[in-house]
Amino acid sequence: MSFIYGLQSATRNCIFFRFNLLTNWRKCNTATTSLDYHQVQINHVVNKHRVLGVNQCARLTSLPGNFHFCRTFNNKRTGCLLSIRSKEIWMITRKCTAWNDCFTRQQLLKEIAVIPTLSLLRPQNYFPIRNIRTLHTSPRFQAAPVPLLLIILKPVQKLLAIIIGRGIRKWWHALPPNKKELFKENIKKNKWKLFFGLSSLGLLIMVFYFTHLEVSPITGRSKLLLLGKEHFSLLSELEYEACMEEFKDFMLTEKDARYLSTKEVFYHLIECNKDIPEISEINWVIHVVESPDINAFVLPNGHVFIFTGLLNSVTDTHQLSFLLGHEIAHAVLGHAAEKASLVHLLDLLGLIFLTMIWAISPRDSLALLGQWIQSKFQEYMFKRPYSRTLEAEADKIGLQLVAKACVDVRSSSVFWQQMEFIDGLSGSPKLPEWLSTHPSHGNRAEHLDRLIPEALKIREICNCPPLSGPDPQLLFKLSMKHFLEESKKEDLNITVKKQEVDIHPIQKQKQILLTHIVEKRTNS
Repeated sequence: MSFIYGLQSATRNCIFFRFNLLTNWRKCNTATTSLDYHQVQINHVVNKHRVLGVNQCARLTSLPGNFHFCRTFNNKRTGCLLSIRSKEIWMITRKCTAWNDCFTRQQLLKEIAVIPTLSLLRPQNYFPIRNIRTLHTSPRFQAAPVPLLLIILKPVQKLLAIIIGRGIRKWWHALPPNKKELFKENIKKNKWKLFFGLSSLGLLIMVFYFTHLEVSPITGRSKLLLLGKEHFSLLSELEYEACMEEFKDFMLTEKDARYLSTKEVFYHLIECNKDIPEISEINWVIHVVESPDINAFVLPNGHVFIFTGLLNSVTDTHQLSFLLGHEIAHAVLGHAAEKASLVHLLDLLGLIFLTMIWAISPRDSLALLGQWIQSKFQEYMFKRPYSRTLEAEADKIGLQLVAKACVDVRSSSVFWQQMEFIDGLSGSPKLPEWLSTHPSHGNRAEHLDRLIPEALKIREICNCPPLSGPDPQLLFKLSMKHFLEESKKEDLNITVKKQEVDIHPIQKQKQILLTHIVEKRTNS
């Protein structure tokens, strides 16, 4: 304890020393204006632009395939281009937030010596802002929050609930009959107290839920977040290390043509949407994995993993752009943290029911059956429908992102129509949508078809070139019609050949019978 008190006193002395330095610096530099006003202005402008607006289409690069892009510098279209002033303010704010929290005495004196010089050379709008509230003498070590600890100790929670419920059941069976009757009478007498107690518990859960709701600046939808970004980043890094360990032997090299083309498409999308703070704040990295799986996923820290099976399934770069935009939307909208928060809340509520199941069930076998039913009910009634909702939202926002990059958004629904057609040809059993974490291919295609007109308007606002060539949806329908006609012809030819093969031995048999009869008659 004395060691901890010594550290605390040393920290207080160091903080007082820093504030004395700041006080002296303010006295010596009376010409310097207050920084709080400029900080408020900057925060206001930055918050004003924290929405998914169509305000960035100037930074475009050419891509392989049949893309048609144009570079526009039409500053009159304020709906598309980001103003220079907002961009400069955003850059200044990002520099200020990147200031290191830990300073030595010499570094602090060096900063103080440089700042007055800069204030004389630059206007006030370009003053390098230093927020005094971010000054700390040592890095801050925060304890892990309760939700993070509960997520890590998730298996222990269920085991503890089972032990408690089983203990309650054994305690009840061990009670003599007279005490059981006395216990029931006490419950009847205090039923209103129990009612108010349970109501208070429910009220606390409701307050906990509504106090942890946040509104997404992009979609405007309220979502539950139990973990902060700084705490969820720890889980993201652990998941990233696990993925790199799993796919380390299957990663494509940076010189591979498939990696280079995917990287070019991916960073083109990032460049065209970097006016969105949620995108520009993330350090994006693309990884291509050699695997036949048709899959791709993104981690909250900006690492995107795409499998070569998915690259082989797309027909052009437009479809690939949409799939990458879908993954970017997942990270920008914070779907991983939102889903983890919902699962954690459901698990906490499930612990109450799990304890009740093990307390009420007369035998362990019935308790295990009740536990299985409870877990499946929670999975298919809450978790999977919510996951399908997040996938549909990522499709919508991803389509808007690729529209700002002047991609042919009509190809987005064609990809899911192709996937549905391939599944039909393969003959694989089609599961109902309510059993899946993703919407069905057909429903996704219909949902995107409803969103395509809005995405085409975004392309027009961004001064994208008009879409040339035939509609990919029409081409897909014509190609499928041609394919079905050809397959019918082939099936007809195969059946005709089979019939000819079957008829030929019958004719031979008739000829043999006729010759045998003729020979028999001639002999007679």
